[in-house]
Amino acid sequence: MTNYSLSSKTKFLTKRNKTLKNTIMGYLEIKDLEISFPTPKGKYIAVKDINLSIKKGEIISIIGHSGCGKSTIMNAIGGMLTPTGGAVQIDNKTIKGSGPDRGIVFQNYSLLPWLSVYENIFQAVDSVMNCSKKEKNEIVEKNLKMVNLFEHKDKLPGQLSGGMKQRVAIARAFAINPGVLLLDEPFGALDALTKGTMQLELLKLWNLNNRDKTIIMITHDIEEALFLSDRIVVLNNGPASTIREIEVVHLPRPRNKIEIVKMPEYIELRDRLLHLLTDKFSIEDMGMVYKN
Repeated sequence: MTNYSLSSKTKFLTKRNKTLKNTIMGYLEIKDLEISFPTPKGKYIAVKDINLSIKKGEIISIIGHSGCGKSTIMNAIGGMLTPTGGAVQIDNKTIKGSGPDRGIVFQNYSLLPWLSVYENIFQAVDSVMNCSKKEKNEIVEKNLKMVNLFEHKDKLPGQLSGGMKQRVAIARAFAINPGVLLLDEPFGALDALTKGTMQLELLKLWNLNNRDKTIIMITHDIEEALFLSDRIVVLNNGPASTIREIEVVHLPRPRNKIEIVKMPEYIELRDRLLHLLTDKFSIEDMGMVYKN
């Protein structure tokens, strides 16, 4: 009886482990990634031993101190850096360069200043989409309307606010319909109120696309990461940075900014991330004595 039970349990666990393995295998796989650069003093290792499996439709934030290799990892996913070790795969295909299956939004907007809002998006669509001009125009118009900028379509980037420029950049990235959207501190240069609006705009677009886009975002903002992400990847300080921890964000969607900050899960995760990323919380921690 005991032997039968143990045998049955072993078979169950083996079957469960196979199921878990298949579930864990992601749409985007980073396997033993290492990126290094030659310097006059020898090889500089930016990141190493990076392993991460990301599911289709998942939102991942990468967070860490400046210089820890966040952008290096993102550039490897974008195909702008070649790994010196390991590999990055999308849908079981190794990334060997940039491609239309990945859209990128930078902090500095990266709009062409001599083109109108409409033309900036159309140029991207025209270079990627294999369809008629009419269909391309429909794609541009649809994405401009999704970010509430259609009435500003004829303006030049210099005539727009920072938040409006970033909405154009995000609309352009969504317009080419990439499987993966890479966001490199997209809201870092915006004021707090505009940043909050842009976070909601991003989630709105993700939701309108049936949450089919996989989004990977670099941020220094813990609250932003908690509001947007399914998981938060915390990196160690560089050089030779590795993944320190991966925190799962068990907050229900859709998320309400006012409501989630009161949730015990939110408070616990925020405190956890603060302790992972910060070692001083007051001037007394810096050796100063507060004088009344």
